[in-house]
Amino acid sequence: MPEPVVLVLDADPSPRLGRLTGRARVLRTDAAGLAARLPDADVLLVWDFASDAVREAWPGPGARPGWVHTASAGVDRLLCPELVASDTVVTNARGIFERPIAEYVAGLVLAFAKDLPTTLALQRERRWHHREGQQVAGSRAVVVGAGPIGREITRLLHGMGVQVALVGRTARRTIHGIEDLGPLAARADWVISAVPLTPSTYGMFDTRFFGLLQPSARFINVGRGASVVEADLVSALERRWLAGAALDVFGDEPLGEDSPLWDVPGLLVSPHLSGDTVGWRDRLGEQFVAMYELWADGGPLPNVVDKQRGYVPSTDNSAEEEGASPE
Repeated sequence: MPEPVVLVLDADPSPRLGRLTGRARVLRTDAAGLAARLPDADVLLVWDFASDAVREAWPGPGARPGWVHTASAGVDRLLCPELVASDTVVTNARGIFERPIAEYVAGLVLAFAKDLPTTLALQRERRWHHREGQQVAGSRAVVVGAGPIGREITRLLHGMGVQVALVGRTARRTIHGIEDLGPLAARADWVISAVPLTPSTYGMFDTRFFGLLQPSARFINVGRGASVVEADLVSALERRWLAGAALDVFGDEPLGEDSPLWDVPGLLVSPHLSGDTVGWRDRLGEQFVAMYELWADGGPLPNVVDKQRGYVPSTDNSAEEEGASPE
């Protein structure tokens, strides 16, 4: 039997797949060569998860891999109607990014509450200006997106004494349905988005939404950039409808030097790094190899994406129940 072909949509640095020696024939391609190589692949590893190449190449002629794995949590850059309609199994990197992103959100909450941006600015100016910070314990947060990242954010904030409401597509146990988002956000000190990008979340944070928030509230997005209408957020910050915001994801990445977002008062911009901690690429490679070994042995794959919904449905009810604390 010939070795299965694993095609890697590559990026620098390449994944370490030495453990597949003797079990698979690993081929690498860039975006330009993907369409020509797809018909020969049994498995596609989307290592360049910031590329739209899969969505563009998939509708072409020839056979297609039976399994596509992306080294990312989101799958919106992969899915096209032809892939969604196919029998191809799509999996993601669930399990790698949850804790790092939750820690990053916790860091932003503390930085905002203790006004660290102003402290750093005053230090550069050599100015001694005493101020009072906000106590995090006892404050209220709404986490939008009840997947594993949203649940981990909720757990970590709850451990800091924050009263957290977790909002998902539909209400279940201690998770609020999307219909509760408006009333909850109107009372929140922190609104954190961890939603995947789907038709229902595209542009969901807009002028109407920001108008609901308290003037003291902060908005944090570590989900998907296109869920925020960026011009509406800029306008809301300029009008002081909310006290501040932090964006780690954007509609267009990388953010251009001429983007107005760099200069908005009260907006903290970071370059899509909330989930990237030392060794993260190695962990992604190890995860794929372990999944490949399951696949090659005929075992069931974890992290299977519901292609119609655009994310991995949760099957762990106990985790969902732990994901939110009572209001």
